[in-house]
Amino acid sequence: MKVDILTLHPELVRSPLEHSILSRARRSGLLEAGVHDIREHGLGKHRTADDTPYGGGAGMVMRVDVVHNALKAVATPESHVVLMSAAGESFNQAMAQDLAQKKHLVLICGHYEGIDARIERYVDQQICIGDYVLTGGELAALVITDAVVRLVPGVLGNAASTVDESFSQPLLEYPQYTRPREYDGVEVPDVLLSGHHAAIDRWRNEQAVARTCAVRPDLLADGPQDR
Repeated sequence: MKVDILTLHPELVRSPLEHSILSRARRSGLLEAGVHDIREHGLGKHRTADDTPYGGGAGMVMRVDVVHNALKAVATPESHVVLMSAAGESFNQAMAQDLAQKKHLVLICGHYEGIDARIERYVDQQICIGDYVLTGGELAALVITDAVVRLVPGVLGNAASTVDESFSQPLLEYPQYTRPREYDGVEVPDVLLSGHHAAIDRWRNEQAVARTCAVRPDLLADGPQDR
């Protein structure tokens, strides 16, 4: 998979790509990641990328011509172009799974008061990662990149790692335990030490349903389902 991120703040984006799963995916050749400074396509001596909004209002708006030129420099006919936008679809695991099937993602990060709305003509999808306001689209683009790339075959090594996770099914993931067997007076549930795999599966499903009911009952709108 190839991911290109367009941003006014490339250093904010580059560091996370050099650590953990994303770094390993790059080293193994499963991920090709590029970070591109939109300001390189800015206007004049100062590489201006924004201007005051028509109609008045606070803040600055990123220019459509500058952002479009940055996009044209990296996009190809097979690219899937995504705009980070508060007006976009709410990001979820199903969307991550769909994006993981794409060969090339281009993620556009807005800043200031956003990007001139005419940029929407050149994107395939708009995504919002939550009902809150961020300074820019960079953190959202990194969230999407991480969620998507870990679904690319081979990135996690064990394909089952992504199957039982929260939001991969309509249940939150069951609680996990490891050594020590007892810590601060709390012991690992006996069933997990029993070696009885059917009993362990039943316990995990019960715990997943209970956790989902307590924390995210909205996920059970159609009723709990067995894993």
